[in-house]
Amino acid sequence: MTIRTLPLKKRLAKAMRRAWPVPAWVIARTHGRVRFHVKRRHWRRGRIKA
Repeated sequence: MTIRTLPLKKRLAKAMRRAWPVPAWVIARTHGRVRFHVKRRHWRRGRIKA
């Protein structure tokens, strides 16, 4: 059994937030210039250095 420390949990939570797509209101506000998240990570393809 692994013990997840608070710093590790914070890094994993930050990675979870970054994996989300760009919200619709951001696309609307930037008039379509920002359509997708360039650094978006897929849970199976990209690994996290945590």
